[in-house]
Amino acid sequence: MSKIAVIKTGGKQYKVKEGDKIKVEKLDLEENKSIKLDTLLIGSEDGKELTLGRPSLGDKVTAVVEKQARDKKITVIKYKNKTRYKRTLGHRQPFSLLKIEKIES
Repeated sequence: MSKIAVIKTGGKQYKVKEGDKIKVEKLDLEENKSIKLDTLLIGSEDGKELTLGRPSLGDKVTAVVEKQARDKKITVIKYKNKTRYKRTLGHRQPFSLLKIEKIES
């Protein structure tokens, strides 16, 4: 039976299992570096075992940074009619791609 965990990083929570790849807010680490993530909950996939942290279980999930990159460009347009006002702005959000290596009990 494989384990699932709920981790917290970048102000968001993610449900992960071993081998998953997730895209999170940019972390200040180089590629191929290991990181321990703050774990909120660990359980089995069938739901028979459950360990709940109050508020956290500590650093129980290990992940490796696979890639540091920036997302696709999004375009923001501001427009006001009848006043000849139009502004165009582009933004690319930086992110880190993590691969979940191990979930400890």
